[in-house]
Amino acid sequence: MAQRRGILAEVQREMARRQREARQAQQRAVQEATRIDREAQRSLREAQRAQAADGRERARQYAAAREAEAIARTSAEELRVAELTTVLRSSLDTSPGFRFAALRQIADVPAFDPAGLDRPTVPPNWADFEPPPPGRVGRALGGTGRHEKQLAQAYADFDAAQAAFAAAELDRVNRLAGRRKEYNESVAAARERVRENNAALDQFSTAFSRGEPDAVVAYLTETLRASVYPGGFPHQFRLLYRPDSQDLVVEYELPGTDVVPAYRSYRYVKKSDQINPVAYPAKEQRELYQSVVAQIALRTIREMFDGEGQGVIGTVVFNGHVSTVDRATGQNIRPCLVSVSATREEFGQLVLAQVDPAECLRRLNALVSPHPYDLEPVRPVVDFDLSRYRFIDGMDAVAGLDGRRNLLDVTPTEFEHLVRELFEAMGMSSWVTQASRDDGVDAVAVNADPIVGGLCIIQAKRYKNIVGVEAVRALAGVMEDKRATKGIVVSTSWYGKSSWDFANRHGRIELIDGPRLKHLLQEHLGLDVLIPSRSKPASQDAGRR
Repeated sequence: MAQRRGILAEVQREMARRQREARQAQQRAVQEATRIDREAQRSLREAQRAQAADGRERARQYAAAREAEAIARTSAEELRVAELTTVLRSSLDTSPGFRFAALRQIADVPAFDPAGLDRPTVPPNWADFEPPPPGRVGRALGGTGRHEKQLAQAYADFDAAQAAFAAAELDRVNRLAGRRKEYNESVAAARERVRENNAALDQFSTAFSRGEPDAVVAYLTETLRASVYPGGFPHQFRLLYRPDSQDLVVEYELPGTDVVPAYRSYRYVKKSDQINPVAYPAKEQRELYQSVVAQIALRTIREMFDGEGQGVIGTVVFNGHVSTVDRATGQNIRPCLVSVSATREEFGQLVLAQVDPAECLRRLNALVSPHPYDLEPVRPVVDFDLSRYRFIDGMDAVAGLDGRRNLLDVTPTEFEHLVRELFEAMGMSSWVTQASRDDGVDAVAVNADPIVGGLCIIQAKRYKNIVGVEAVRALAGVMEDKRATKGIVVSTSWYGKSSWDFANRHGRIELIDGPRLKHLLQEHLGLDVLIPSRSKPASQDAGRR
């Protein structure tokens, strides 16, 4: 019994020990689970903090990128404005007007390369072929016969080597001669190309110095093409040269108002995540565009006087037009915004690096649009493009006109061209219109004088009898339709009193009859022509001015 109680006690103790160990293990498991949970919570919090920090960094980097974009766009606008404000000054360090001497060529002839063919090959040497003579023992043993055979073979080999050498040497000499011939031909061709180029250059230079219009326009066209402008500029133009007066008319295509930036700068608004433009003040936009127009005019005139133009270009007339759309009508228009005429002498006195372009044009008495940004036009000093008339190329009527030729025998077309040449000799720019559908206009002339000048309508009447008053009245109607400032009727015959009276009342019509025409041709063209006189009533001269 006592033994049993002892065993039970031992069992109880063991069970208690096991319980204690189980509770300890459980506590350790709880502690470990708690530790793991705390670690997980800490890692989660750290990850969340890291994620938040990373998000803030990304947001900061995004905002910085947007701010940089705004700064870059602002810099682009500032660069554009800098380009526009220095259109004139930035070109003063260059000289687009090239010199003819710079275009002369010199034949670049390389030295002759024989490619080794100038070195003769080494001829065969008998010593390399000759067999050694037999010695005393060899002669005693019959070596003399063998030596003679060897010697004969050596002679044969030597002869073959000499023949091969001669053939190779002949081939070398022939190839060297052929190579030199090709070289000489290439040198001669290069020199001929240079000679032809320089001869053509001399011919072109001579034509230019003589003031031949084609040569002058070709040279000045290349000069303007070499002028570099900012992006967005049309860089288009047309030229007209008059050798008798050494006048050059430049019709230049100006950039539109959109060449001026609409915005001055850009700002990034973080709250709305937008890059907002800051508008360029309207007043400054207008002033900048006006400056651009003035700079182009001065720059182009300078470039036309540059280079070889001394003695050929005396006066430059610049007409600056812009192709745009009329905001009121939607029609395509091409208003002239600036027109200026400058002589070489007065333009040479300007220090362009220091001038205010607008003030400089005022000093040159330029006609400048008071509101170029609004495309308000001015009347050109010389109207280069009279597009409302259909023009044909002028023919040289003077060249085929004998000094005593009867004007009544020339064709109507020849007479019209003769009238054109007369007005050109009198200092006006003249064109002849087509014979059909010309609205009663035989020719158009332009007087470049900014005060009394303007568009002039001319009618040429190669008549044998009186010019009726209906022709003068018709001219008045055409003048009104074409908005001409003056009308002229030129005739080989005479006008009646009613015609002179009408012209006097109108005030802007001039009548040139046969005798006066004969006098003008003699005075301005040196032509002594015949205009057979016919009897006319004395009363028909009563109204003549």
